[in-house]
Amino acid sequence: MKVGVSYALPQRQIWLDVEVDEGATVQDVIERSGILQQFPEIDLSTQKIGVFGQLAKLDQVLEEGDRVEIYRPITVDPKTVKRKRKIPGAKDDD
Repeated sequence: MKVGVSYALPQRQIWLDVEVDEGATVQDVIERSGILQQFPEIDLSTQKIGVFGQLAKLDQVLEEGDRVEIYRPITVDPKTVKRKRKIPGAKDDD
């Protein structure tokens, strides 16, 4: 069966199609894709993984056409980042 693996950095995004046997898990697909060799900074023990935007575990069995997504770790505390930029002349919604 055919599934996809995606990973995105600010400057580069990658999508890989992978052929695997029925019953393949998220971890099987990630390892088979070769993405861990292309991006050695990926740490499956700490980074979150999803399938079509839903968090998934490494032992989740995949179905034909699924898209495995490897999420980057958060590097900035979202509480310290303003949610929107102030635009000169724009009405303040606060």
